[in-house]
Amino acid sequence: MSPDYYTRLEQRRGPQPGEHMLASIARALRLAGDERTCLYRIAGHNAPASLSASAHVAPALLRVLDRLDDTRALVLTELGETLVQNRMATALSGDASRCTGPARSAIYRWFTDPAERLVYPDADRDRRSRARVANLRAAHGLRGPRSRAGDLVRTLQKASEEFAEPWERHEVAQRFEDHKTLIHSEPGAIELDCQALFTEDQSQTLLVLTAPPRPGPRPVTAPDSAARRRGGAFTRLRTLPCPARQA
Repeated sequence: MSPDYYTRLEQRRGPQPGEHMLASIARALRLAGDERTCLYRIAGHNAPASLSASAHVAPALLRVLDRLDDTRALVLTELGETLVQNRMATALSGDASRCTGPARSAIYRWFTDPAERLVYPDADRDRRSRARVANLRAAHGLRGPRSRAGDLVRTLQKASEEFAEPWERHEVAQRFEDHKTLIHSEPGAIELDCQALFTEDQSQTLLVLTAPPRPGPRPVTAPDSAARRRGGAFTRLRTLPCPARQA
């Protein structure tokens, strides 16, 4: 959506926006639920039902994401769909928001695309399978069998024989590991700490991935003019691991 297009909309000179464009406008303006509904009605559309409105990123999560320029961060739905990610997360995992259909869900990709598992150590993959299914079980229990979570369960039951075993465990969890190891083709294993912030209705999660601190001296730069005025304090540089994919 270009600034010129939005200007013409405000001046009532542009074409009637469709639902996809309205979703983009609502996200750009950081509209809350009622405000988003009002926007759709003004434009002559019915607002999507609340349980199917997962494509609309919670404004509070977006405000936090905007401030995380030097940290890998992304917003996920309860089905593991990437709604938005910052440039650091894109460098780590690629642009997962471009996936379409069932493949938008990291849970679906985990059981149908072998490449999704290559970023985790072999010994950790069984635990990852159970964790992803436990997250889906939590969403299924909260939303019901006729929800998008129910649709994903039925799709996976047809697409993956492996999915059946962890699903029958009836394990329920809505959390992410506090610490994980990812495998990159060049630097090898990369350790990351993981923190999750949920919306009040548990439908979306802001996931933040940071490299744990390493022992030893940190590199420094020459002091800038402001630092010299404070007595010659040095500015510390952050040392970041090389990018890798994150499933």
